[in-house]
Amino acid sequence: MTATPGSRSQSTRAPAQVTVVSALAGLYRRHQIDQSTYRSDLSAFNGALAAEKRLRGTRRSELRAVSETMHQIAAAHALTASRLPALFATLAANVQWWSTGPLLTSGQRVEFAGSQLVWQYYPGQGIQLQVLGSFGKADGLYTGGPADYPAMEQLLSEIIPLAAARGGGLTWEYYFSFDGGAPPWTSAMSQATGLEALTRAYEATGNQYYLQVATRALPVFRKRPPAGVAVPTRLGTRFVQYTFAPQTKIINAFLQTVIGLHDFARVSGNPTAGRLFGAGNAEAMAEVPGFDTGAWSLYQPGVEDDLSYHELVTGFLVQLCGLVNAPVYCTTAQHFNADLTTPPALAQLTLHGTARAPLALRFRLSKFSHVGVLVSQNAHPVFQTSASFPYGVDRFAVPAMRQAGMYSVALTATDLAGNFTRVTGALQVARGLRARPPGS
Repeated sequence: MTATPGSRSQSTRAPAQVTVVSALAGLYRRHQIDQSTYRSDLSAFNGALAAEKRLRGTRRSELRAVSETMHQIAAAHALTASRLPALFATLAANVQWWSTGPLLTSGQRVEFAGSQLVWQYYPGQGIQLQVLGSFGKADGLYTGGPADYPAMEQLLSEIIPLAAARGGGLTWEYYFSFDGGAPPWTSAMSQATGLEALTRAYEATGNQYYLQVATRALPVFRKRPPAGVAVPTRLGTRFVQYTFAPQTKIINAFLQTVIGLHDFARVSGNPTAGRLFGAGNAEAMAEVPGFDTGAWSLYQPGVEDDLSYHELVTGFLVQLCGLVNAPVYCTTAQHFNADLTTPPALAQLTLHGTARAPLALRFRLSKFSHVGVLVSQNAHPVFQTSASFPYGVDRFAVPAMRQAGMYSVALTATDLAGNFTRVTGALQVARGLRARPPGS
């Protein structure tokens, strides 16, 4: 049944749940949207519901997930007028994709003919606007040179109107659930990459409009979560990756945020941006050493980067080294570059065992690697396996060996960059206590 603007619960026991339709009607009634917007969005939503009925399987469930998310946002009283452009652009993209496009693999990014925006597939949530990916593409188009400037300008002309009012300024939000966070949420990294893209667009075109938009995008960097991305510290400010997770520290996101603020402050001369950069830079310089294990980079405390993130954070440190010439950035970048060619350090810790008893063969590893083990006696293998392990102390579970004696142990490790280490050692297995007969 097609939704209508007047549909509502007749129950007198509880207030009717807010829906997309009732939220639109409320915005129109309060003069927050005009009649044209109201009718257009209502028609688009009804059209999406009709499209759901025509579709089957994955196509139907993915499109339905998007409309359900919009209902959830409405029920949370978060369906504001400023969010309508992004939400209905997302709905339209999903109607088109699931009606005519191919099925997708998890995380696959897609684009539409005639548009420069980047979308990404999140199974169970349809395709969603990839804010960071879109602004990152704009940066790449700037780097490509004048021939790519028209595409960059088109991309920005598409994404600028999709910003919502949040934290007292313009913010590009995400409208899907992620890592425990419910929509709408935002990210310091994506917002700062937006500042960077807008700054570069100004440098490419001389159009002051881009700096004006970037200035309106600054307030979220002054607000605490969940409205904003700023967490004050003793030294300055930590800018967080997710507004729903203010305690999560992701160093590459923090550094990219600092870089984006620096670029905008340098080009625009905006004093607020300069102060925000200074506060973020002071905190980042203090935090960076804690993300260096001595053999690899950490994504967040205790969690190592994969190879692509290790290279990403190294690049950010190199940029900051050049921008502010702070020794901590320069030295850490040198460490991380060296880590790419340094073999993992590996040491056998368990040297003794007991026959007929399982054994935990412990070892220490300097960085995430695929580790193999071969236990032999008199050149005959008795146990062999391999698995991937993070840095620190870990173990292989070795089945009980029947015979006492000296065993040779060979451990190998290959890190994410392909560096290889092999160490050999020995394992002394003592005789185990024989079980006594009953009554002895």
